[in-house]
Amino acid sequence: MALVAGSWAPALWRLCNLLMAAFFALAASVQVVYTIPAGLTLLVGLNPLVTGNFIWKSISAIHILFCIMWALGLGYYLLLHTRQNILHEEEGRELFGLVIIAVWMSLCRSSSKNPVGGRIQLAIAIIISLFPFISWIYIYINKEMRSSWPTHCKTVI
Repeated sequence: MALVAGSWAPALWRLCNLLMAAFFALAASVQVVYTIPAGLTLLVGLNPLVTGNFIWKSISAIHILFCIMWALGLGYYLLLHTRQNILHEEEGRELFGLVIIAVWMSLCRSSSKNPVGGRIQLAIAIIISLFPFISWIYIYINKEMRSSWPTHCKTVI
């Protein structure tokens, strides 16, 4: 409790945002949809109070709405067409990316009055910021999953 309530919490929040900005920037090299969250999250990592800015809030709200609508469409498509594990489908990986964007941007938006948030918010931020990197490691190590990758995924990393 003292760790979260103390001076570590703001630094940990910034670190989580910088990790997510790095993830979004890496993902933006493959999918353009990650470019806006990369920029917005980098701004939060540099200055957490930016989430109170009208322009920041507007851009993030529009992007969250766009990601949710796109995710719903992909979810419906996957419901009708999935033949194997959802992570083996390109649309499934894209769906998870859109959900990560929507959740992370919502978490950042809710931090405008208190940049660190509460203990639960900070714990969620830590879990979400580590999830993409752990997933990448798992997917990269899993030979079965790598064998089902399309050619353009094999040449990216």
